[in-house]
Amino acid sequence: MTDEKISSKDESIYQQLISNSRIEMEQIHGLSDEGQKKIIQSGKNRARMTNIMISLACLLFILPVLTLGTYLYYAIGGRANHLIDVAAKTIYVTEPNMSVEEMELEEDIGIFSMDIMFDVFKRIGSEDYKAGEYSLHFYLDQPNFPKKEWKLDRPLAEVPMPETEVMVHPKNDVPFDTQSQWDLLKGLPDGTVSEVYLSFSKIMRPKEVEELLSMDVESRWYAVNSGLESKGFDKEGFPVSPIGYPSQIDTTTWSPFNGRESNEKVFLDILKLLEKKEEVAVKVARAKSLNLDERISYIEKNGIEVYGAVVTGPTAELRKLEQIKDIRAMKVGEVKLWNWE
Repeated sequence: MTDEKISSKDESIYQQLISNSRIEMEQIHGLSDEGQKKIIQSGKNRARMTNIMISLACLLFILPVLTLGTYLYYAIGGRANHLIDVAAKTIYVTEPNMSVEEMELEEDIGIFSMDIMFDVFKRIGSEDYKAGEYSLHFYLDQPNFPKKEWKLDRPLAEVPMPETEVMVHPKNDVPFDTQSQWDLLKGLPDGTVSEVYLSFSKIMRPKEVEELLSMDVESRWYAVNSGLESKGFDKEGFPVSPIGYPSQIDTTTWSPFNGRESNEKVFLDILKLLEKKEEVAVKVARAKSLNLDERISYIEKNGIEVYGAVVTGPTAELRKLEQIKDIRAMKVGEVKLWNWE
């Protein structure tokens, strides 16, 4: 084959390649603008879906790890049970005539958080009535202020102040018209049971209060003198609200006041427990300051002194309390239909 024939063949192949390339370029660039946009959008969608799938895969891996870590955080050392215990016991010593049914307490652990929900009860006459619902959120071990839903006719002030107190220290002025409260009690039907808050004219020991109220009524809760009540406000300017303890034995197994030890000792033990987690106790309690170190010191030095009490029973029987000279003031609480046994 001559050089001229080889050159002619190469030229033919070259021209064929150029022709094919031209056809391919025309096919590509011959797409309309709409077609090109569809191709670009399709690429974007594939990239977005890929990112989403990768993100979901990461979350599905990370979320169980974080949840497990949170469970371990609350489980180690019984941290969850301890926080629940502090919240429940705060109710007993800061809310007059209130108790917690711990068998109904619910907890929900999320990522770095825990929610506890529980009901509180109040004894009126011979029965315990649901007084409200608490919902408390913890971020790790730091609580938020609880959400409360009260089911009472006459709930106590949400933020206690001296002018809203229902049990008043003997050295303080009574912030309500006590005679109108006695008149209210007299106007209630005999076929009812009531709850009343009593303020005494002097500081008394628990045994003296028992003897004072030796009639067909039941004392439910004692307001304890801790050295701050007569001042009204603490050194930081926060109002001092009552602390106290149930005056009756509670036979339910979950109650700390179940009779295994005296209620006075259990009360002091609870205050010492709350002192270690006072920021939690303050959030749960209506009071915005508890001053537990100062109060514990005073009670340990002076013993249990009582200046007020919550009493329940037949309304007709409660009216007789007006004749007791050591009862300085009375305020009516909740009233229910007859259930007295």
